[in-house]
This record gives sequence, C-alpha cells and structure tokens, in this order.
Amino acid sequence: MRIGILSFAHLHAEAYLGALLAMPDVEVIGIADENVERGRYFAGQFGVRQFEDYDGLLREKPDAVVITSENARHLPLVRMAADAGAAILCEKPLATTLDDARAIVNVCRAAGVPLMTAFPMRFSTPAVEIKKLIDGGGLGHVYGCNATNQGALPEFHQAENLPFLKRDWFTDPLLAGGGAVADHVVHLADLLRWYFANEIREVYAVTNQIMHKGKVGVETGGLIMLNFANGTFASIDCSWSKPAYYPTWGGLALELVAEKGLATMDAFRQVMTVYSERAGRPHYAYWGSDANAGMLRDFIGAVSDKRAPAVSGEDGLRAVEVVLAAYESARTGQPVSLG
Repeated sequence: MRIGILSFAHLHAEAYLGALLAMPDVEVIGIADENVERGRYFAGQFGVRQFEDYDGLLREKPDAVVITSENARHLPLVRMAADAGAAILCEKPLATTLDDARAIVNVCRAAGVPLMTAFPMRFSTPAVEIKKLIDGGGLGHVYGCNATNQGALPEFHQAENLPFLKRDWFTDPLLAGGGAVADHVVHLADLLRWYFANEIREVYAVTNQIMHKGKVGVETGGLIMLNFANGTFASIDCSWSKPAYYPTWGGLALELVAEKGLATMDAFRQVMTVYSERAGRPHYAYWGSDANAGMLRDFIGAVSDKRAPAVSGEDGLRAVEVVLAAYESARTGQPVSLG
C-alpha cells in the first residue's frame, strides 16, 4: 500500500506518519506541504521524501493519502486526491461548513474513491469495550451520558524557536471553523452516534471564554447537550481547560447511566506518571492501545479489501452538522433541531 501525506498543518500528522512507517505492508512515498519549511523539517525528522507540491506527490499515483491540513482547506485537497484516484483519510472535522462537508462526500462518491473521517476514538480499546457492552445488552437502555473531551489551548504546544511549526490556526475561526467546540465536539458526537446506533435530533449549547480570556478570538469553553431520537441524552464538556503544565495533552472520558447500571470509560487512563529532573515536571508515559494505528489499519484494510471503512465520510458530515448546530444554539440561546 503506497501512501502519501498532504499537509502537516495538523498536529495529528506526526502521529499518523509515525504509525504508518511502523507498518510493514505500507510504503510511505512521501509528504507534501504548502509550508515548505515545515515540510522539510518533518521530512528530515522522519526520513521520508518531501515533494515540492501536492501535484508532485499525486503524480506518483499513491493508493491512498492522509489529509491533515487546516480544517477549512480539506475540500481542495480532497478534490485533488479524488481526481488522482487515491483513497482518502481526512482529518476531523471534515469541513467548517455544511456545503464543504457535503461536497467532500459527493466528490469522493462521484470519483469512486473510499473516504474515511479521522475519528480514532472508535479504535481505542476502552471505547471499543464500552461498545461491546452496549451491543451485548449488558447495560440495557442507556438513559444518559456525561462526557468530556478537554485539552490545552493549542498555542501551548508549539515548538520553541521553530516559528514555522506554529499551529496557531487552531484558534483562527476561518481556518478552524471555531474554537474548542469545533476541535472537540466531533469526537464524542461520532462516538455516541456509534454507541447508540441512533441519530442526534436536538442540540443545545453554551460557550464562553472564561479560560484564556482575551488570548484568542474563539470560544475556549463549552457545554453541549444532545438529545437522540431514542430519547437518550448526553452532555459534552469540550473545553480547552488543561493548563500548560498538565502531564498530558488532554483526554476523553464518559460515564453512561443505564437501565442495568453505570459504565465509565477514560480513553487515556492507560498511563504511568514519570518523574524526571530532565523533564522538570511529572509527565505521563502512555502504554495503552494505539487508536491512531488502529484507525490507519482499518483504512488500509478497507482500501486493500475494497470495502467501506469503519468510519465513513457521512459520519464526518453528521459530526459537522452537530458542531454547526451547537454554534447556532450558542448564538441564539435556543435548542437547534437536526434531521
């Protein structure tokens, strides 16, 4: 399987490339990035070929590509990759507007190329165990869910003395589509749709800038309420609330209140706390399952076996609908209906 990566704007590109290079049945043909200096840096870090532009990489006829550009720039790269006949794994959120999200799905369908949305939490071992418990009837009817997907303000994770690596677009409302809501709600919206095999019918949201007030022009905190068609409800804390010195980037956790009991899940609890004079402060060493690698293996398997990936472009579209409904609700102060 010959794969290329289009853009290193997103922080996840580094983890994806590392996972791909570790797979014996994958040939990474190289990377391309409109930020040439950034591309050169990562090509050197990982020992892969750097293409001068996206066209150059696509002329090599990769079987598949991973798109990790700024959220608002997914559609042009999807068009290019689909025209080249490459299967596509696109970073989340799929787009910043419904029109772009629909266009991405339609472009890939018209070209006959597989499209997968990057929702790695579906491949996290703790998350999968909860899915098995629900599907096996171990919880009975799930009444409600309290969920969190929290992280640090993205500016805290820029490389020092390397300005070309700065990913401050995460707080640019045009490039990112918003702030903490756009960044974090999509993961749980997708995970809960998958868990309940049910669609979200109503969204209510409140957002604020209590944290990091004045630092950025987007919301840094939010509470999202979801009502599903089957009557199950869920709350999502999607805030950029982790301080810069927190031992890990963030985390995703939830608790399910159900007919037969309570189930809790923390996708990033599989860690050891490491104390080091060199590090200067405690940090977490993760030892658990690699959700990114699991997602990439499913994508590669789907392309090889000519089957649909476990997470579709339509799943990405549904998550974008939830995010945009949340912003509309926060603006109006009223619940927003879907579907």
